[in-house]
Amino acid sequence: MDIDACKGGFLEFIQYEKRASKHTLVAYSNDIKQFVTYLSTTYEITKIAEVNHTIIRSWIVSLMEQKISPRSVNRKITTLKTFYKFLLRQSIVTENPMLKILSPKTSKRLPVFIEKEKMDTLLDDTVFGDDFEGQRNKLIIELFYATGIRLSELINLKQSNVDLYLCQIKVLGKRNKERIIPFNTILKDQIQQYITAKADLNDEFLFINKNGKQLYEKFVYRIVNAYLSQITTVNKKSPHVLRHTFATHMLNNGADLNAIKELLGHANLSATQVYTHNTVEKLKNIHKQAHPKG
Repeated sequence: MDIDACKGGFLEFIQYEKRASKHTLVAYSNDIKQFVTYLSTTYEITKIAEVNHTIIRSWIVSLMEQKISPRSVNRKITTLKTFYKFLLRQSIVTENPMLKILSPKTSKRLPVFIEKEKMDTLLDDTVFGDDFEGQRNKLIIELFYATGIRLSELINLKQSNVDLYLCQIKVLGKRNKERIIPFNTILKDQIQQYITAKADLNDEFLFINKNGKQLYEKFVYRIVNAYLSQITTVNKKSPHVLRHTFATHMLNNGADLNAIKELLGHANLSATQVYTHNTVEKLKNIHKQAHPKG
């Protein structure tokens, strides 16, 4: 079977049956496209049956020779593993060459987060402005930090899914999985004031621009980046850093790891356990500073 035809069926499967996010779909599409290009230019292969584990391994080697990071290479390997599982289920191939492929080792990268004192400075001392846009921008920062939601979840948050009486929001996460996240009464008051300020503009989405239109990801990213730049020098100043900050601060204050997993919407605990490394590093620093033999 032609590889391009296999690619098209696979991407439809990922989009409609697996209900992958837009970013995941783009990543899978790019990975498969790169793989198909390599097969055609290096081996002149157009049929999926002609591909074996040796050829796949040569592609991986070529990626590493291009100085592509092990993390990115592993993501492409994951894409191919998912691709071949799909091909097996569709009886397009009879053997899975990915069973003989090993992933390169990667060094663990700790999540970047903002120290509590700096977050306090940002939220307590920074001037956001009392107009609609100022209230909105501050609430964006507050909500990311208070709930740990993803960027896509924030921009798609419906106003009807904000329960001011119970102080909780309902978000639609990855794979269309819903979860409930609580917030405190201080944030409740800020949300109420903002909703009053945006009255008659748009009552479908919580966060909008001054023309009543739903926000887009780059717009929110620029807002977060601009305000984080005022209080920190970390390289990454993104909404995801605020998600990491939420999880790390929760863990440092004694929150249960399973509870953080549910709040973040992680599919398994291993994704959440990465935050324990930041906690261990904090304990090491405290020990080093406080212990007589430190």
